[in-house]
Amino acid sequence: MKRQQLPILRRTVQMAFASFCLFAGWQFYRFQQWAIGSSATYVPRPPSVEGFLPISALVSLKRLILTHQYDPIHPAGLTIFLAAIALGLLLRKGFCGWICPIGFTSNMAETVGRKLKITLTPPYWLDIPLLSIKYLLLSLFFFLILWKMPGQAIESFLRSEYNMIADAKMLYFFMNPSRLAGGIMLGLVVASFFLRNPWCRYFCPYGALLGLLAYVSPFQVKRNVDTCISCKKCEKVCPGSISVSLEETMRSPECIGCLECVAICPPKDCLEIKLYKKTTHPYLLPGAAIALFLSFWLTALTTGHWHSQLPIDSIKKSYETGIGIIKPR
Repeated sequence: MKRQQLPILRRTVQMAFASFCLFAGWQFYRFQQWAIGSSATYVPRPPSVEGFLPISALVSLKRLILTHQYDPIHPAGLTIFLAAIALGLLLRKGFCGWICPIGFTSNMAETVGRKLKITLTPPYWLDIPLLSIKYLLLSLFFFLILWKMPGQAIESFLRSEYNMIADAKMLYFFMNPSRLAGGIMLGLVVASFFLRNPWCRYFCPYGALLGLLAYVSPFQVKRNVDTCISCKKCEKVCPGSISVSLEETMRSPECIGCLECVAICPPKDCLEIKLYKKTTHPYLLPGAAIALFLSFWLTALTTGHWHSQLPIDSIKKSYETGIGIIKPR
């Protein structure tokens, strides 16, 4: 495959993961309906929905560090979080660029915006303060959970009714948002047509974490200044709004390893993927990202760290007793 086909491969991979998430969401809805007694048909609970419980995953990570014990309640959430961290460290935010379904949705909106020529670039004086929001949120989570939260509080949180039904609460949040929450989500969707990835760029704390980890990634996009023709096509397609034509090495935490710039660059040897200092095939990065992510899933599945260890009757009881929290009467 030629490098020009990288965007097609990326959209295909992103669409596959997004479709899987939609299917898992539908399966979880059917499971939740059975658990609260609204349906007589039992559907197995899909563990992958725990990927939408980042707070629980962060608390579980601290517990794993302190006690070396894997979370038995939402193990899939911890597995997905660990996989994302590994991809950030090794493969330039490969989770954001190739796997995240939210990123995929935002990318599609941005593509439409560019074709309609309505995409705006915020001025520097506004862009920088907005960029700081996700780092402030990340710092807040780290301070409250990794720094201040003691071991006893971690255990209490993980076994609390709130955490037990956090997946059902998340489902209800998306299906029945308040006016404020619905307005914010709608605003982000609309903004995605005019701004490049506003949620990912300005508000996602885990994207901020993966961007910081990517500083030590062995994979880098490098620009050959001798062959660059300064066409700036790379900057027009960069989801992270990086000034690619002004850099020799893309170390920005906004670089998600999407390789859109590499695909569109006219000179063949201008933008290249370097593994340390050695030029490598651009398809190695997405291939390794997908393989590494799936290896975390397969390892968790075979070692018993994917499915919740709670008996199905206990989960059903938690949902039944927590229905007043999930859905206020």
